Amino acid sequence: MASNAYIIANKRAVSSHPHRQPHLPLLLLLFSLFFIGKFDLVSALNYTKYTRKVSNLRLQRIQKHLEKINKPAVITIESPDGDIIDCVHKRKQPALDHPLLKKHKIQRVAPEMPKVKTLKRDEGSGDSKRKEGEDLIWQMWHRNGTRCPKGTVPIRRSTTRDVLRAKSLFHFGKKQSTTINPTRRADAPDVVSSNGHEHAIAYTGTSQEVYGAKATINVWDPSIQEVNEFSLSQIWILSGSFDGSDLNSIEAGWQVSPELYGDSRPRLFTYWTSDSYQATGCYNLLCAGFVQTNGRIAIGAAISPVSQYDANQYDITILIWKDPKLGNWWMGFGDNNLVGYWPAELFTHLADHATMVEWGGEVVNSRANGKHTSTEMGSGHFAEDGFGKSSYFRNLELVDADNSLSSVHDISTLAENTNCYNIKNSYNNEWGTYFYYGGPGNNPQCP
Repeated sequence: MASNAYIIANKRAVSSHPHRQPHLPLLLLLFSLFFIGKFDLVSALNYTKYTRKVSNLRLQRIQKHLEKINKPAVITIESPDGDIIDCVHKRKQPALDHPLLKKHKIQRVAPEMPKVKTLKRDEGSGDSKRKEGEDLIWQMWHRNGTRCPKGTVPIRRSTTRDVLRAKSLFHFGKKQSTTINPTRRADAPDVVSSNGHEHAIAYTGTSQEVYGAKATINVWDPSIQEVNEFSLSQIWILSGSFDGSDLNSIEAGWQVSPELYGDSRPRLFTYWTSDSYQATGCYNLLCAGFVQTNGRIAIGAAISPVSQYDANQYDITILIWKDPKLGNWWMGFGDNNLVGYWPAELFTHLADHATMVEWGGEVVNSRANGKHTSTEMGSGHFAEDGFGKSSYFRNLELVDADNSLSSVHDISTLAENTNCYNIKNSYNNEWGTYFYYGGPGNNPQCP
């Protein structure tokens, strides 16, 4: 595919960068909002209700927020998918605005990578087309070989349109508060009932101390029915009270979220919270918290290519672990590429260790028109369909107190409604512990 990504010179980028031009006339903003629907109609989703009239006061508040999270760029890169990537100096990134990180010094010494207890397997299996070392060419903004300068990190720029798709400015970049269904097992924490989230997950017990987790995740582009729904596949690192307000969670994977990104492309994402998704934390770099150190991977940027039914399969490897020396929780992507870290200061329970890990899929079921959503999970096919048709997680591993990685053997699985989405796990020498998961959502057995 021909590349048409290019660098926008600093002079040309000034007029479109909200931090550099904080007093953009509201008239111009209102004019631009007229075209919101035109920009977002790249899919069949209905964005009409997101083009409602907006008061001047709300626009002012949005603009002020964008000035806070969109930091000054050394250079700006325009991606062929429409994203704007700002190359921001590491010391100017949003993370350091957090009140708990005012005296935080960015970790310069590389964390101690987890040791592998068992002999390293050939994790490629010959079927998956993604090879380690090729991970960095999978983000669309890389297509012409452009990179951010040394000492900077790539940050996807947020726009007024992005914020207006959210329920409110407070909800922008946040997951809904999670509540636990008391009829479910207490040791399956992220299963919700009141806010329409559904899952197909594998999870560990709560009796062990966990210091990280790893998995290789098949990447697809599931269909989304409503703008305010999403479909994601991720790892959860959890500790705290699963039925209270102090749950700590660190998350990473890929997601399709038209509300958050304005399109239906699968994107690399992160998330964190220290209070059960109530007030703390956010996706990606949409609030202060996650410290990015990698200058080549943009969190929130689109992943390409993606898997196709009964054709080439693509996957990404994600590792999250606690640095045994400094205590920060690091994220690795692909073949030992360090993305950045969640500082230990952000957490209460996770400042020590995790008590549970989950791997799997999650969707939002808004029951539009009184029916179960047709938003797909994974590939949109049930677990029974297997390789090339159903989505998978493979090589599930845990990090222990000795900073050693080993294959997971004792996991439980859970899906709220197996007629809509399901999960089936197994084990072999190449893929270790793995599972297939997903489904189409609405169907004759899932009305």
